[in-house]
Amino acid sequence: MKGIKIGNKISKYPIIQGGMGVGVSLHKLAGNVSKEGGIGVISTADIGYQEPDFSENPQKANLRAIGKEIKKARQIAGEDKILGVNIMVAMKNYAEIAKECVKQKIDLIISGAGIPKELPEYVKGTQTKIAPIVSSLRCCKLIVQHWRKKYDYVPDMIVIEGPEAGGHLGFKEDELVEENKPKLEDITTDIVDYINGIERETGKEIPVIAAGGIWDGKDIQKFLDLGASGVQMATRFVATKECDASEEFKQAYIHAKKEDIKIIKSPVGLPGRAIYNEFIKKTETQKNKIDRCYQCIKTCNVATTPYCITKALINAVKGNMKEALIFCGSNVSKVKEIISVHALMNELVAGMAS
Repeated sequence: MKGIKIGNKISKYPIIQGGMGVGVSLHKLAGNVSKEGGIGVISTADIGYQEPDFSENPQKANLRAIGKEIKKARQIAGEDKILGVNIMVAMKNYAEIAKECVKQKIDLIISGAGIPKELPEYVKGTQTKIAPIVSSLRCCKLIVQHWRKKYDYVPDMIVIEGPEAGGHLGFKEDELVEENKPKLEDITTDIVDYINGIERETGKEIPVIAAGGIWDGKDIQKFLDLGASGVQMATRFVATKECDASEEFKQAYIHAKKEDIKIIKSPVGLPGRAIYNEFIKKTETQKNKIDRCYQCIKTCNVATTPYCITKALINAVKGNMKEALIFCGSNVSKVKEIISVHALMNELVAGMAS
């Protein structure tokens, strides 16, 4: 079984843990995934929410927390393991966050929720590798061509996030209706073919990673057979002892039924997959009072947004489920127990061989 090569490091297994914010995948989860042979990913979305000055100066708190979380994750994983961060392009201080992650010598930046047009600018001449998140061949081509033309830079990895993923989705609402939904398998095949051509042309190895709705070892093997170099999984890693989220957050996953999962319109204007709880239901008809703006997302308008997404996500990670936005993947109803990262990785790898 081949791992995923990032720079001069190779993971033991072809499994990346997806970045989950706010605070769901921080040093404890990411560090342990890397330690167990995968690639752990820290979410940088409002990463400083536990800092004492977060309410007064969220951007400074976030930048300060990046170094702390990366250092703690490295202590768990070891210096020889691959550690990544996820940065949303939609963040207001995206460039500063990316530069800080590079300064902290992160191995890999995975970036989506928008097109990371300038990302190569922040990593050129460093050891940090970069991977855009794409949802279609068209989007993949656009980024590859732009990076090559403007920066003479080819992506170090491509992450394909399909329509079954959790959180914010890179699809129009009508594409998320069952009969119109594109298949991750088809998108993966198209992008693998395209990237194979880029590899031949440039001589650079570019791993293609499939994400969204991947549940077990058989799913992983299916995408490896389609030519992907690995998969990214998020939902299953929430139900681990090492996940940085509260026990209440994990229990919400365990108790979620299939009918509880809905595509909602996020306050930042994007469709997203979440557990449809009383809080979300209430915000559809009445606006929540917003006391302060945390300067998080470019597209958020405090005057019109039904609720503060930062506050709702922090409520979730802290366990205040009555006022929480709980993002999840389409398979969340299959989650039945909380296990260790070690046990989950062993289960996934064993399932690939069966």
